[in-house]
Amino acid sequence: MGIIVILILISLSIAILFLAIFYWSMKSGQYDDTYTPSVRMLFEDKKKEAKDK
Repeated sequence: MGIIVILILISLSIAILFLAIFYWSMKSGQYDDTYTPSVRMLFEDKKKEAKDK
């Protein structure tokens, strides 16, 4: 019975850790730019063209 309590405490601490990391990434602005990834494929990559020639 004691091992169940230990496993629950470990799983809760890991869940709280992941929640804190997710909250920190939201506050740091990691997910702010939602427009650029959708149009990035429309622009040519000029660095690759110069290397291919």
